Amino acid sequence: MKLKTKQAVVGWTFIIPFLIVVLCMLFIPLAYAYYLSSHQNTLVGGNKFVWFSNYKTVFTDPLFLEGLKRVALFGLIQIPLMLGIALLAALVLDTVNSKMAKVFRLVAFLPYAVPAVVGALMWGFLDSNTFGPFGKILLHLGFKSVDLFAPSAFIYTIGNIVTWAWTGYNMIVIYSALRGLPRDAYESALIDGASQVQIARYIKIPAIKNALILTFIFCVIGTMQIYTEPSILSRYTQAVSLGYTPNIYAYSLAFSQSQFNYSAAVSFALALVVFIASYGFFAFNRRRESQS
Repeated sequence: MKLKTKQAVVGWTFIIPFLIVVLCMLFIPLAYAYYLSSHQNTLVGGNKFVWFSNYKTVFTDPLFLEGLKRVALFGLIQIPLMLGIALLAALVLDTVNSKMAKVFRLVAFLPYAVPAVVGALMWGFLDSNTFGPFGKILLHLGFKSVDLFAPSAFIYTIGNIVTWAWTGYNMIVIYSALRGLPRDAYESALIDGASQVQIARYIKIPAIKNALILTFIFCVIGTMQIYTEPSILSRYTQAVSLGYTPNIYAYSLAFSQSQFNYSAAVSFALALVVFIASYGFFAFNRRRESQS
């Protein structure tokens, strides 16, 4: 057997198990979900193919549109805030070389290691008016009848949990990109009298633009898929309705109302919205780069 043939056999021996796992765990479930989304169960005709009828219904469904609008507004506020904190922390860490900086990186990353369900339950305890400390602290500070689970305030409670859980992760991604930059430009700028703020603004941030774009896309995808936090905390509040988020709506349709076909269509419609938003951002960024 020739050397190239042996190398090909060895390569495919390592690749085939991975391909089988991807096929069984990703493509086959997606194909079945699409099959469900393109069919409809009726009392008269049974299970029949309806083309894109379910998708047309989804994009005119007020509950789906309500949840989509809520997570979009949530992302407009929460994503810039979280990435701003992560970027600021990463820039500070990049300029500080001490043992405390290593400890801070570890502590900041720890919330990401906590399972989302555990984190939601923990914050549900902390924000509770009955036995949580935060409500009592706010009362002592002069705020009256503070209810962090009220319908008007609940979205901010979720934002606090998401920011706590994901800021450290985004900080590590940005910090890793900063550590990969050459130090020659920093030293030249320092010799020329540039401050750390000027170095961060004109050298570091433009150089890690790709990492910032990556974290932004991840945040958009995660925001559109919010489910765990409002689902776990729904026992404490009346704010979580059937269409509070698209994922909660899809779950309720499938497992509370047994509308599996329509639930699959809702899930694919949400994926389509995320894809369009991500692609639109990439296209906008490319156009800005070409113009500059």
